[in-house]
Amino acid sequence: MGIENLINHLIFELMITKFLSKLKSILFNSKSSSEIPVVKKSTSNAKKKPAKSTKSSKSKAKKDDQKKIIEALKAIPGVGAKSAEAFYKAGFKTPKSITSAKDEDLLAVPGVGINLVKKLKSIK
Repeated sequence: MGIENLINHLIFELMITKFLSKLKSILFNSKSSSEIPVVKKSTSNAKKKPAKSTKSSKSKAKKDDQKKIIEALKAIPGVGAKSAEAFYKAGFKTPKSITSAKDEDLLAVPGVGINLVKKLKSIK
């Protein structure tokens, strides 16, 4: 009987975890979808020439910076590559910003669960 109870408990825990994860994604994605940027239309019909830019060098520098920041975030105990990238996309750019953030803000990051939040809070 003890093994059956343990298996049932684990299945229940897994179902709850999936439910909370889905609920979290629904709640926090609905917030961001309501913030639709307004695009202003140009009233001029004249064709504009595209400006010369060094877009490729700027984007390469930005990607290099992004990689450095993600590597710094991966140095936090318990934070792997996927979590670091998720934190970066959510706006966390330093390890201190993660460790000093509120629990709700950390849980809003896709893929971040309560166990990781507890681990991050124990680092302080």
